Amino acid sequence: MIFDEIFNEEVTGLELKSLVANNSSFALELYRQVQTTEGNLFFSPYSISSALAMTCAGARENTRAQMAQALRFGEDDKVLHAGFKQLRETLEETGKEGDIQLMVANSLWPQANYRLRRAFLNLVKKYYGVRITRVDYGDGEAAREKINTWVEENTAEKIQDLISPGVLDSLTRLVLVNAIYFKGTWEHTFAADQTHEEPYHPTVGEAIQVQMMHQKNSFRYTEDENVQVLELPYTGKDLSMLILLPKAKDGLGQMEASLTLENLERWESALEETEVNVALPRFELTFPFRLDDAFQSMGMTDAFTGIADFSGMEQTRELYLGAVLHKAFIAVNEEGTEAAAATAVIMQTKSISFMTVDFIANHPFIFLIRETKTGTLLFLGRMAQPQG
Repeated sequence: MIFDEIFNEEVTGLELKSLVANNSSFALELYRQVQTTEGNLFFSPYSISSALAMTCAGARENTRAQMAQALRFGEDDKVLHAGFKQLRETLEETGKEGDIQLMVANSLWPQANYRLRRAFLNLVKKYYGVRITRVDYGDGEAAREKINTWVEENTAEKIQDLISPGVLDSLTRLVLVNAIYFKGTWEHTFAADQTHEEPYHPTVGEAIQVQMMHQKNSFRYTEDENVQVLELPYTGKDLSMLILLPKAKDGLGQMEASLTLENLERWESALEETEVNVALPRFELTFPFRLDDAFQSMGMTDAFTGIADFSGMEQTRELYLGAVLHKAFIAVNEEGTEAAAATAVIMQTKSISFMTVDFIANHPFIFLIRETKTGTLLFLGRMAQPQG
């Protein structure tokens, strides 16, 4: 495909809705891949999808097909890249409205004097707004420090040391990075004097003391026989946190098994204004991990091997994925939420109801932060044991 042919393409509302649904489906599948990790879990599906959508722009043949299947990108490059451009612009406009802070940034870090196809560079500039900075991976530590500094600057210094020492070396040819930062105040803040130390149950029969926030207010809420679902909006209501609380204190495993796009859409459509007594732990966590194994388990195998085809980026067909790194941070308190994440793709060469209900989140639960206009999932996590 000739990239210049798609520069003026725009996605329809239906195509954008489908892209968001596919991104959400990918987010939930990735959660299933990494949920075996013990304890807390937190990541940004949007950041990961964005970084790999840029990477997919240079993939060809079976490598592209496997990436598209694993990431739920579909076969139409026009919809993929124009859709991500529209999502990015929507998020940027939301961040300019003043109710919240929301920033998204993309960057490319090619090896100095390494030739990438001009059409590829034009595409990622046009659709992903990338900043391109050439570095010398012969000095891997100096290059690492430059990329990590850029990530810190674009996440209010919440994501530090995204790339660890020794990851970049003389075989590295390109690093693609996405960064996202969010800070929002609750539409209805929790009064600090209503925060008390109370028991929280990481497992049945176990209790730890945590700072539990309280308030009674009208929120969108629903429940079924197994789960309570609460939406906590941020000021302006362009973003909200959706909390999925199992009714059983040992119900997280069943909750995770039922975490499908269909169920998520069903719960969201059933939300109604309800008077709710809310108890929510105050917490803060940072979660770093590599995604290589998860993506290969999802069928994206060629991209990590010598048979990878990224000839849409450069002519030699020598590039393959050396690592996909991700790191995310979140802090939830009485005022609101601060969250940030960054993803680095490292490419190497070969060599209304008025009843009152109780929502007491004193045991493990799942939470999501989403942009409400498009439904884009920005962050997804599991709170097993509050910290901070």
